[in-house]
Amino acid sequence: MKSFVKYILKIVFILVISACLLDFIFTNVYGKSSERNKIQAVINGNIKNFDVVVLGSSRANNHIVTNEFIKENIHAFNYGMSGSSLEESALLLQLMIEKKWNIKNVLLEVDLNVNSESYSDGTRALYMPYLRNKTISNYYKSSENFNSLYYVPFYRYVVYEAKIGVRELFFSIMKRKSNALQNGGFYPLTNQGKNMSYDLSKYAPKANKNYQKIKDLCRTYKINLIAITTPMCANTVNMDYFQALKKRYPEIHNFEDVVTDDIYFSSCGHLNVAGAKIFTQHIIASFKESKIL
Repeated sequence: MKSFVKYILKIVFILVISACLLDFIFTNVYGKSSERNKIQAVINGNIKNFDVVVLGSSRANNHIVTNEFIKENIHAFNYGMSGSSLEESALLLQLMIEKKWNIKNVLLEVDLNVNSESYSDGTRALYMPYLRNKTISNYYKSSENFNSLYYVPFYRYVVYEAKIGVRELFFSIMKRKSNALQNGGFYPLTNQGKNMSYDLSKYAPKANKNYQKIKDLCRTYKINLIAITTPMCANTVNMDYFQALKKRYPEIHNFEDVVTDDIYFSSCGHLNVAGAKIFTQHIIASFKESKIL
């Protein structure tokens, strides 16, 4: 019996040491990588200076064409991320500020994402290698599994293996660049959707603490915040949602109907690259005319 207990203790000891070692290796590799995604580009990258930083979900990432700003001599980058919530946008902005970035304007997509105050699991995964960062841990400490993620060695890499597992570790070691940082952060959708529709009846704009956090950060650090809505296809039920959103947040610039023709959409809520160029050109012209940019 005693020998059996010793054997079990040896196994447990080996597992704990292995987990600690793997945690150290993964965290060390990701702590030096800056070419795989936008989050690590901010955390591990150099200080940046931008006229415009774009934040938001895929409805920012696929809609705001960075090169259209460059053509107008406006230094910009699209830090929108597919699936990202306003919480992740607020966190990314705070990390930029802590890195002493010089940002004149934040162009923030605020439309459907205002309905949720939760985090995005996919985007959250990309923050996990940096969970020991005080700012990041403060954002996620109220999560139900925070203690396990924070204190159990290697646990976060197991839970989020699809995003930060062995495959991603290998690409990071090889310094293989991803498409996330190409095209100034803009991710183009090339297809043309068919038979598209969307129902906004289930949405009702509500107060969002993360949007307020972004507003507070911009106010405190004297960054001009430009909040916008982005296009939906013509066959969208309850477009009055956007007027209700404007009523709750009067500072938001409504651009949801700038592009409506189906040929410019990849899906009902996402423009293809042709539509994105038209949309971006429109908002640049609009903000230059009103001297916001």
